[in-house]
Amino acid sequence: MSDFANLSAVQARAAAAVGCQSTTLPSGLTVLCRTMPGYSSVHAIYATSFGSIHRSFTLDGKEVVLPAGTAHFLEHKMCETPKGDSFSFYAKTGASANAFTSYDRTCYLFSATQKIDENLDILLGMVGKPWFTKATIAKEQGIIGQEIKMYDDSPDWRLLNALFRCLYDDHPLRDDIAGTVESIAGLTPQMLYNCTKGFYAPSNMVLSVAGKITLEQAVEACKRNGLYRARAAHEVEWDIPADNGPLAHKEAHFTMPVTKPCFGVAYKEEPLVPGDLKRELLLDMLSDLVVGGLTKLYRKLYDNAMVNPEFSGDFIAVRGACAVAFTGESDTPREVVDLLQAEIERLRTEGIEPEVFTLVKNQVYGGLLGDVEAIDDAAEEAAAAYLKGRTLADEIAALAALTVDDANELLRTALREENRAYVQIDPAE
Repeated sequence: MSDFANLSAVQARAAAAVGCQSTTLPSGLTVLCRTMPGYSSVHAIYATSFGSIHRSFTLDGKEVVLPAGTAHFLEHKMCETPKGDSFSFYAKTGASANAFTSYDRTCYLFSATQKIDENLDILLGMVGKPWFTKATIAKEQGIIGQEIKMYDDSPDWRLLNALFRCLYDDHPLRDDIAGTVESIAGLTPQMLYNCTKGFYAPSNMVLSVAGKITLEQAVEACKRNGLYRARAAHEVEWDIPADNGPLAHKEAHFTMPVTKPCFGVAYKEEPLVPGDLKRELLLDMLSDLVVGGLTKLYRKLYDNAMVNPEFSGDFIAVRGACAVAFTGESDTPREVVDLLQAEIERLRTEGIEPEVFTLVKNQVYGGLLGDVEAIDDAAEEAAAAYLKGRTLADEIAALAALTVDDANELLRTALREENRAYVQIDPAE
């Protein structure tokens, strides 16, 4: 069988494994549904392409500039209605609900085994009818201020943010998702209404459901909540220039009440070209290929008690920025970093072991397929892929087509020492 035929067969199997129905309503809202026979519950997620990196945009010809933490603050405020907090409504239906903000999206979700239509009405009604006043904003500023202080006490969160501040001099990725007490103090009702008009328009959102539910049921919920009919067009424009300059800082050090030193290294990579799924997947796999649990280097570090089991890599890619990071705890962090860089240089010269590549690829492949068998992951992963302009089938097919030669080609230019920043947190005395 030819390589093309093999690839076509993989794509067909992937599409069947993660297939879901979809439709785009006259309002511009896209609805995704994976009906899963045999399941007794439903998971729904309502998401928008608006996150912490969206700090300025043009709406109907007028520029809007936002302080750090706006998207996260708005997430909190969207859960509040004139009739009360939406989570109190979910409590009456027995649903489990949540919301979260990331660098490039905001999501509202629930899981339930009963009163599905009622829960969909809560979800869509809450997000579709923003309500902000100076008094409620002032109250929320105090609440989120306490949350920000909690994040300040998290070594993992502080470490990652410090790495981004070393990598970037002028990209919003360097600012905490929740912002600061000072930054959110400047928020006004008009700012939040501008955000909802620009980014909470149906055409910028997706409703993704999975489990014991049909596409028709989800569409009917949209109709009940005014999300079906066509909307008047508006124009929102935004962009974040790529930060390709030198590192803002090579190193950063500070102290916290930790038991042993925490450290991290991060590599500044070229921002992804939109639609370059191949490079995105390879960059995401790099940390596991270099020092994942299947590698000899990890065994050496772990067996010699140089790192704890949580030592791992992270990958982040947003508009205008891309980075690969490694974080953990160690009594000898500098030695670990030296061994890590030496292994990267060895692999750059000798190549990644084909067996390790296959094992890591199969591990990722299994994870993707495993996700679609759980209703929460099935709905959320479908929504995340849609907001990136693709489907889960596209991701699985692209992964199946990757080769060790692709990984070696990427490694020739990735994880360069000159693009590396280092952060260390020492125990406070």
